[in-house]
Amino acid sequence: MDPRAPRQLSRRRLLQLSGAGFGGLALAGLAQGLGLATVQDPASARVWPARAKRVIFLFMHGGPSQVDTFDYKPLLERDHGKPLPFEKPRIQFAQTGNLLKSPWKFAQHGESGAWVSELFPHVARHVDKLCFIKSLHGTNEAHGGALLALHTGSATFVRPSMGSWILYGLGSENQDLPGFITLCPTLGHGGVNNWSSAFLPGIYQGTPIGNASVPAREAGFAHLSRPDLSRAAQRDQLDLLAQVNLAHAGRRERDAALEARIASFELAFRMQTSAPQLMDLTGESPQTQKLYGLDDKTTENFGRQCLLARRFAEAGVRFVQCTHSYKWDQHENLDGGPRQERP
Repeated sequence: MDPRAPRQLSRRRLLQLSGAGFGGLALAGLAQGLGLATVQDPASARVWPARAKRVIFLFMHGGPSQVDTFDYKPLLERDHGKPLPFEKPRIQFAQTGNLLKSPWKFAQHGESGAWVSELFPHVARHVDKLCFIKSLHGTNEAHGGALLALHTGSATFVRPSMGSWILYGLGSENQDLPGFITLCPTLGHGGVNNWSSAFLPGIYQGTPIGNASVPAREAGFAHLSRPDLSRAAQRDQLDLLAQVNLAHAGRRERDAALEARIASFELAFRMQTSAPQLMDLTGESPQTQKLYGLDDKTTENFGRQCLLARRFAEAGVRFVQCTHSYKWDQHENLDGGPRQERP
C-alpha cells in the first residue's frame, strides 16, 4: 500500500474521532452518507445542570465610576477634599489628587433599599430585579490586564473566556448558529483573547460580528456567503473536504485545531440560511426599534447591538456579548460629559 495514499477509516475509528471532538457538526452529512449513526455535536451537550437558559453580556468599555452610579460612599461625602487616607496604587496613569465625592445625589429605592444615583431615575424603579455585586476588586490597574481578567478571570495567563465556559457548561441550543457570539468586540486591551476558548476545544470560542471600529449597521459575519457556488455544489465540496480531513485526522491521535476548523466549515454552511434573517431588523416594528434607540443617532449603534442580541438569544444562541466601544470613560470634568481615555 502506498503510504502517501489516504488511509481508510474503520467505523470504530471514525466514531472515536467524532466522539472526541467535532462530532455531528463536521460529520452529520458524511456519516449519514456512509450509513453510520449520526453523532451528537459536543457543543450541544450540557455539562452542568443549571436553570440559566442564555446570557446577554453588555460590556461597556470604560464607563462612569461606581461611586457615581450604584455604590454610595457616605465616608467619601464626609471626607471630600481630604488627602487619600491609604497608600496610592502601584501603577498610576495621572496625578492623583485629594478625595472627590460624587457630584450627584443618591437615594434608596425599592423594597431592597438599593442606593442609586440620580443619574439613573428609570433604572432606580427596577432595583429589586437587579443584582449588585460590590465585592469585586482588581489586581491589575492597566486597562488591558483588567479587561482580560474581567473576561477570562486572569490578567496574565490565557484562559477560556466567560462565554466559552458558559457554552461549554450549558451546551448549544441551535446547531445552525454559533453558541457564543460577540458583537462589535474591541480589538485592543486583551483583543481576541477576550473571547478565546484557550485550552477548551475551538468550537467553544466566540464568533465575532464586526469589531469596535465598525458601525453595528455595517457589521456582519465574515466569509458567510459563497455566491459563485450553488448550495448543492458547496455541500459536495464540503463532503469531499471532510473525507480528506478525516483521513488526515486518522493519522493523528488528536488535533483539536483541525477538529475546530472542520466544525467551522460545517457551521458556516448551515449559517447561510439562518444568520442573514436574524441580522435583518426590517421586520421589527417601528415601536420596537424606537424602544431600542434606533431612532436616535446617539443610541442607535449600541441599541442595534442590543436588539440583535435579543434576536440571537431567542434563536438559541447561548451567550451573546454587546460591546460599547472605547468612548465612554471619565477622568475629569464629570459634569461636562464623557472624555476620551488617555493612552
